[in-house]
Amino acid sequence: DVDAQVPRLDRARAAAVLVANNVDGPLDQATLGDVTGALPTVGLSKADGDTLAGRPGVPVTLALATTIEERSSRNVIAQTTTGNPDNVVMAGAHLDSVPEGPGINDNGSGTATLLETAVRLGAAPAVANAVRFAFWGAEEEGLIGSTRYVAGLSDVDRQKISLYLNLDMVGSPNAAYLAYDGDNSDNQGAGPGPEGSATVERLLLEQLATTGVTGEGTDFDGRSDYGPFIAAGIPAGGLFTGAEEIKTPEQAQRWGGTAGQPYDRCYHQACDRIDGIDRTALDRNTDAVAGTIGRLALSTEGIPA
Repeated sequence: DVDAQVPRLDRARAAAVLVANNVDGPLDQATLGDVTGALPTVGLSKADGDTLAGRPGVPVTLALATTIEERSSRNVIAQTTTGNPDNVVMAGAHLDSVPEGPGINDNGSGTATLLETAVRLGAAPAVANAVRFAFWGAEEEGLIGSTRYVAGLSDVDRQKISLYLNLDMVGSPNAAYLAYDGDNSDNQGAGPGPEGSATVERLLLEQLATTGVTGEGTDFDGRSDYGPFIAAGIPAGGLFTGAEEIKTPEQAQRWGGTAGQPYDRCYHQACDRIDGIDRTALDRNTDAVAGTIGRLALSTEGIPA
């Protein structure tokens, strides 16, 4: 709880906060959330954090060169003209990347998958439920685009969204085939999504199976644009091919690729270029999400009204 921690830091007369990564490698961003006017905060690699933790009481000099500026960002929203507008199937992907990298897998892959699905579906498909596509701005700055969107919905409009599908990194070079664990059957991390999320997960895994791969669950860890929808009680799910996490030997045997290596060694780095995309994974995930959207556009049975 960031809001609870900041007064404690003030009482301790802390001059700054150093946040160390808990896995190998640098920490791209270290903040105190939405708290403003607080302490200088920086990120450290796990190695640097371990070094400082092993030297208690040693003075540390912190030199920060920072720039504060206001920038504008936009969401792009499109919806079919057909289908019930009071029962909307929604899918989204973020448009932005981190400054360090071109962002082709994170998240050009998700954006391309969503756009291709929208183009193939068309503006006026023969569907029972309206389909809404969202291209989010400023995800890398703290899910700003999706958070502002959900916060701006009236109670009536929020109730019209039957579910939300998220696409963030679906072409990782050492790809996993993961669907967000809507029912918490893996018993990891944050727990299940809102009621109906289990149905979303099941449909995504069924559609992945039609492409020839058996997917598995991954935790709703709050790192992508499904977060605001879950917080608002909207059933959610999505596909993910992995970021800096390490592929296990069991996963390499099941899906191919290299065990003991990250799913995407170029995550948030300058080498996140188009030559790193696993085009087979991208194609499979595109087919799976298109099939899932198609099924839900015809019927949201299993999703609470």
